[in-house]
Amino acid sequence: MADATIVESEPQVVNKNKKYRKEKPWDTDDIDHWKMEEFKPGDMKSNLLEESSFATLFPKYREKYLQQVWPNVVACLKEYGVHALLDLIEGSMIVKTTRKTWDPYVIIKARDLIKLLARSVPFEQAKRVLQDEITSDIIKIGNVTRNKERFVKRRQRLVGPNGNTLKVSGKRLSVYCHVCIRLSIV
Repeated sequence: MADATIVESEPQVVNKNKKYRKEKPWDTDDIDHWKMEEFKPGDMKSNLLEESSFATLFPKYREKYLQQVWPNVVACLKEYGVHALLDLIEGSMIVKTTRKTWDPYVIIKARDLIKLLARSVPFEQAKRVLQDEITSDIIKIGNVTRNKERFVKRRQRLVGPNGNTLKVSGKRLSVYCHVCIRLSIV
């Protein structure tokens, strides 16, 4: 007869702060928790309940350029179900959600798009803000220092001779970084 040996297992000592922590069978190492899933048409089950809209004023000198690129802006936003209006009398751009809007966050992205267009960013660069991975930020640096001479020197360091410093600092920050400097705004 084979001898059956009974092995008594000692209870594992569990740390006090992990006492109630249980194993999660659905949480494995092959899952990338930081991956952003792309939002596609059909992901939103119903229409938006309310219409949202944003308006941005633009300077008079941008009027001619905006008239040229506005058909492209309308076509680009129409893919997301957003309606765009250009009011030349008031000097404003308006974006609104429609019943066909399939991405709830696209109205915020459209607002950023018209802000960038009002700030003299070319349309080809500004439309990239509609992509999920790309964001924009407008930083006002005019009130960083009270001394006008010091401000001019600091801004000149950002711009650099022939824009060389700007290119180097942009690559240092991120590979996909575009920095634009206008007067007291970066």
